[in-house]
Amino acid sequence: MRVNAAGWCGMAATVLALSTATAQAETPRELLTRASFVDRDKSAALGRINTAFRAASIEVRDEPGDAEAELMQATALGYRAKLTGSRTEAVQARKQFEALVRRDPRNAEAQLALGAWHIGAVYRLGRLVGRAALGAQQPAGYAALDRAVALGGNRALFSGLAALLRLQMDPSDQRGRALAEDAAKAGTPTVLDRILQRAATQVLVPARAGNTDATKSLAARLLPFGQLPGES
Repeated sequence: MRVNAAGWCGMAATVLALSTATAQAETPRELLTRASFVDRDKSAALGRINTAFRAASIEVRDEPGDAEAELMQATALGYRAKLTGSRTEAVQARKQFEALVRRDPRNAEAQLALGAWHIGAVYRLGRLVGRAALGAQQPAGYAALDRAVALGGNRALFSGLAALLRLQMDPSDQRGRALAEDAAKAGTPTVLDRILQRAATQVLVPARAGNTDATKSLAARLLPFGQLPGES
């Protein structure tokens, strides 16, 4: 399936916006956004992830209890595990997400990260293997995603990512389709919101047409690292 011209223009604008950050030191969040949605080379993505992990870890050390730093540290760890296949780091990332959620159940981004971790692991390993090897559970993932959407307000980040994860698992998932429709009309206060809104708009094309094969493959390609060879 070809991405339409509007989609390419939107991605070009995102690359330009992210590129302006290179004039200053990028934050861990900016580094992880670039690695997961912009980089097309695995080694480049891993380099950014490692840089983000080191920076976030310093912030965690210097400012204990900083939820943003802890979330970025856990996200970097989870992303690195995804690209390297490290079971140890994958489990550690899950435990860090769970700790953040226990400390603040109303942290929408922590709920989103935890849900994405569960669904991503189940998708890659299968329900039985994922649960046995990593503790990944699809019901727990969907529940966390639903909490994130409810807590996150009218932002495309939450409904958009939840939609892609659900449609990757099941392209006929009506909840996933509804979330994509919501994301296409939701607010976009950040770069990540804009990325996920464009992704939701793109995946709705085959979803509305009833093309389940295209919906599934496109949802996988639009998720973090889906543009890297062998990762979608």
